[in-house]
Amino acid sequence: MTLKSALADRIRPIAEEPLRDSGVDRASIGTLVRTFYSKVRKDRRLGPVFAREITGDWEPHLEKMTDFWCSVILKSGDYHGRPVPAHLKLSEVTEADFDIWLALFGETAGELFAPQIAAVFVERAHRIATSLKLAMFSRVGPVTASAGE
Repeated sequence: MTLKSALADRIRPIAEEPLRDSGVDRASIGTLVRTFYSKVRKDRRLGPVFAREITGDWEPHLEKMTDFWCSVILKSGDYHGRPVPAHLKLSEVTEADFDIWLALFGETAGELFAPQIAAVFVERAHRIATSLKLAMFSRVGPVTASAGE
């Protein structure tokens, strides 16, 4: 093993393993998604944001989110969307909205799953929220040389 490959192995992130638990399958994840979005739709801040984006039949969105969470939790490969571009167009969303989203998601996961299973969902939701917030709210300006360089 070369030094270069040894260093690459040290900094390469470890792939998440699928969550293997008899109580976690597409049906239970679908219940989580539907229960969670029911709460989102009733939330005084998030409800109107989602109502403007999803008009009419919610079922296609709920199925897409079930695919997403099956891919995140079970590593099913069911989701083929692009979450960052979908969220970038939401100009009215603030960083604080992610706190509301995470609180509702954590509450729902805690109601539906054993604590150790809910913790996996919540941890992955936090990582996803962090990634989306970075994509949506981080602005990196052009790199400029300082005087004297």
